[in-house]
Amino acid sequence: MTKRGEPLYKTRPTGPKAARFGWCSRFNDFISMSEGNSNTFLIETPDGNVLINSGMGLEAPVHHSNFSDLAGEIDGTIKFLAVTQGHVDHVGGVQYFRDRNPGLQLIAHANNEEHQSYDGRLAHFRAARSAFRFADAFAETFQSYADAGYTDINPQDRPTADIVFSDRHEFSIGGLDLVLIGQMGAETNDSLIVWLPQHRICFTGNLFGCPFGHFPNMVTIRGDRYRDALTCAQAAQTVLDLEPEVILYGHHAPVVGRDLIQREVTAIRDATLYVHDEVVKGMNAGKDLVTLQQEIEPPPECEVGQGYGMVSWSVRAIWENYAGWFKHQSTTELYTVPQTAIHADLVELAGAEALVVRAGQKAAAGKREEALHLLDIVLSTEPENQTAIALAIEVHDSLLADAQTFCTTGNFWLEGWLEHQIKRLKGAGKSSLTALLK
Repeated sequence: MTKRGEPLYKTRPTGPKAARFGWCSRFNDFISMSEGNSNTFLIETPDGNVLINSGMGLEAPVHHSNFSDLAGEIDGTIKFLAVTQGHVDHVGGVQYFRDRNPGLQLIAHANNEEHQSYDGRLAHFRAARSAFRFADAFAETFQSYADAGYTDINPQDRPTADIVFSDRHEFSIGGLDLVLIGQMGAETNDSLIVWLPQHRICFTGNLFGCPFGHFPNMVTIRGDRYRDALTCAQAAQTVLDLEPEVILYGHHAPVVGRDLIQREVTAIRDATLYVHDEVVKGMNAGKDLVTLQQEIEPPPECEVGQGYGMVSWSVRAIWENYAGWFKHQSTTELYTVPQTAIHADLVELAGAEALVVRAGQKAAAGKREEALHLLDIVLSTEPENQTAIALAIEVHDSLLADAQTFCTTGNFWLEGWLEHQIKRLKGAGKSSLTALLK
């Protein structure tokens, strides 16, 4: 590995700072981009157009209007719609565009049906788990669309593809060659790349995760199945082998420049492989999981952001993807009674006041996670203990301040969780720790 220049993630915004819902632009003379919960692209040719992703159902009319403003009348012109993955923000608007383009053919990876079914089974669970991060943002998005005149909510689609493939699908339209490459990535097992070889343009969707230039999100707070580190690294290699001059990503602005792309995607690949290999090495050496989480960091030559996935979280995901949930630390791991079952005993024996005092001492010494362990014990037994609540808010505020500057960009999920917990703690007199931890 050789030292590279300033990593791109430091100057490329992520998350809410980069959101431009309803914004659209022309990338070149035949490709337009419309932004929403994910990017949607229109490719124009003399013999018909190709749409890459459709956005969520509620956003489809916005994308339609944007593309009509940029490219003129598009109804009846879209011949193909390719979805780069089966997530709801990529497939939800398919039917809206089908209705306006008779004969439109949907192209997807062969695993798309399985992934949509998997998402559908857990829709309520995942919506509840994601609410802490997305509820307010979605409300603001809905309001902004309503303010712009989009008051009729278009339904969310669960489409069935007309053309499916596993490895590679090629076709030409209007003199433009399109190569679709099946490549599982950092978010789904049905992801694909759309490659325009004549122009060296690569549509990757969220192949490397939500923001570009960051460590893959191998485990999600909202609750998805683990993403495999070696698969993520192979996805990066697939793009490197194409040598694109442009990446049109699933979120945020295009990435332009062959050398820049090669450096950045190489860093993503190498950081992923480094962390994977260190976890495996540590497991074989008998190191425990917590030690590996605390020790492993990619070297400077493959520095990437941690604005969506975090290395310490991914260390655990890699470990558990290989070895499962049993850590060989306590017999209680094999049974069903949780540690919280004896919290009341600890409070009775030590006294809530003594535990809160000790938590304060831990926090003052910078041992904030230990402080939270102690406060969890108190609050699970005495959910309205105002001294414990006040200290818990103070600790979360301190963690949030660190999270907002973590790795330059902060981390989307960690910040959201801490902000959510602070709000819930401030209303903790009306709830319980169980509710706080939902």
